[in-house]
Amino acid sequence: MWERFETAIGLLKALKPRPLKPETRNLTPFVEGDLMPTGACGINCDVCKLNLLGTCSSCGPGKSLQAERKLSAQKRLLGSPCPILACANLNQIDYCLRDCTQFPCDNFKMGPYPFSKGFLNMQERRLKERLPATAPDGSRVSVADVYWHELQQKDLASLCNLTLFTPISEYQIQFRFLQEDVVVDFADRCLKRLEGDQWQKTDDSLLELVTVMYLLNVTDIYPLGNDIVGVKDLKESHFFQGPHVLKIDPLIERFGCDLMGFKESAEFLGGEPTDMADAAYKLQPFPRIHLYFLLWEGDAEFPPQVTVLFDRCIEDVFAADAIWALVNRVSTALLQGPGK
Repeated sequence: MWERFETAIGLLKALKPRPLKPETRNLTPFVEGDLMPTGACGINCDVCKLNLLGTCSSCGPGKSLQAERKLSAQKRLLGSPCPILACANLNQIDYCLRDCTQFPCDNFKMGPYPFSKGFLNMQERRLKERLPATAPDGSRVSVADVYWHELQQKDLASLCNLTLFTPISEYQIQFRFLQEDVVVDFADRCLKRLEGDQWQKTDDSLLELVTVMYLLNVTDIYPLGNDIVGVKDLKESHFFQGPHVLKIDPLIERFGCDLMGFKESAEFLGGEPTDMADAAYKLQPFPRIHLYFLLWEGDAEFPPQVTVLFDRCIEDVFAADAIWALVNRVSTALLQGPGK
């Protein structure tokens, strides 16, 4: 422990928490007596000998009754709580590393434990990196030159009329991907993002692939919102099995007991709420392509569930493998959330 947590109060005062109203608090469900080994800070006490010897116990996730009891014990025995656990509990966050958009924050950086400066720097650096895109077989995703060559034969004005992309030069069109602007550069055969005041090539091969496929296949202005279907209703529904299953398990793990976190992430990406589940949002990876993400929150009786719905016309512009790629790219954006 930190020298009786002498700096705890000072650290807590330095925080700018977002306390929730009492009626919005949602304790993580668990069976009474079944202690959760991983604390809010990320330390797994099941593999610690101090826990085995009974010297100390896990703090549990930040939203758990276990955490509340630990905080009470710390205040009673030490005079003040662990600032990391107190912050997680106050902000209704189970695990800082997974759930908090501010990690690594000053609570970790200013304290002598639980993680080294090198580990925190690594986390900060890698959280800013774009994830490498891989196909179901583990190979790296790339866009073949033949597709770019075919795309270069298209009329940009017609493409913009069909897609609501915006022409910005003779060889460039711009679109809004969720919450950010992206440029398709036909001359350089790449996607670009704004860095400072310059459009720079971006390494986002999954988005590049689905963007090129979309522009190659779009031939009409398709109706939206009239016929919304699930993956089992698609003509190629048999494709979405085994290695091609949609990337929803990580969403369940992250947001299954965190409805507010899901809402925060979806709204950051420009999502529009819809009345379909405990929380549901329409997301627009392209101006005329909509994906609907539905979340039913888990509790002590029922497991959480995430479903992705589509406008049926999505099959007019995307094959099954491209739909798989698009959903996985948007799911990744939801998992990344607002960030710092």
